[in-house]
Amino acid sequence: APTLPCPVLVVIPARYESSRYPGKPLVTLKGAGGVSKSLIQRTWEAATVVGGVDRVVVATDDQRIKDASESFGAEVVMTSSECRNGTERCAEAHDALGGGFDIIVNLQGDAPLTPHWFVESLIAGLSATKQAQVATPVLRCDGDGLNGLLEDRRAGRVGGTTAVFRQDKTALYFSKEVIPYLDEKFEGSDPTPVFHHVGVYAYRPDALRSYPGWPIGPLEKLEGLEQLRFMESGRPVLCVEVEAKGRQFWELNNPGDVEKIEKMMLEMGLD
Repeated sequence: APTLPCPVLVVIPARYESSRYPGKPLVTLKGAGGVSKSLIQRTWEAATVVGGVDRVVVATDDQRIKDASESFGAEVVMTSSECRNGTERCAEAHDALGGGFDIIVNLQGDAPLTPHWFVESLIAGLSATKQAQVATPVLRCDGDGLNGLLEDRRAGRVGGTTAVFRQDKTALYFSKEVIPYLDEKFEGSDPTPVFHHVGVYAYRPDALRSYPGWPIGPLEKLEGLEQLRFMESGRPVLCVEVEAKGRQFWELNNPGDVEKIEKMMLEMGLD
């Protein structure tokens, strides 16, 4: 008999009070066709085209985000303002919905350019690796992507996150620094040994439910990266390599990224 697909929930955690960029989910981005839509709407639209997903919800503690999300048709779950990061907010939303999902995907609201196949590959990767409790996508940087990350660091900006992993694809470390160390230069579309971490996660329900109770370790605190709590608590994180297929990818971390993402959308003809 064919195996039935497991129920998959996508949660888009969104908070208004971001220390680096307050009100970020409601910032508007203009697409190639000239239409402006909020970051939260673009992220929700990216989630709704992912194959094999049973339900998509926005999880927030903010009435402004709730109203905006409901205005374009999203289902919203209100969560407490005590959540310290998106993973904790996903755990709370999953509980509020009564559980019952085999895989919960955390599609962070700052990655409107996340192609559906990144998330589909991630779900497939976690499904296929029975011992994995959590999985996250990584994308091999080309020269341009790597130089963008290095430029951000030189300018004192925190840009993307990079990942290094074992031969079995379990993560060794994630950092807002560019790792590993490089002594050679790369240009244009040259493949590089650096992997850009894509801020999407897929969890099994037990790991997600346990996560808020684990202590915040020194590395999570220093880097400000929620996935390090799994690693510091001895839970392996599976890195799933995804293919760009000609798509440019960037996250909205700083106000200056709006222009960068709009330019990419224009170049790729994304409305």
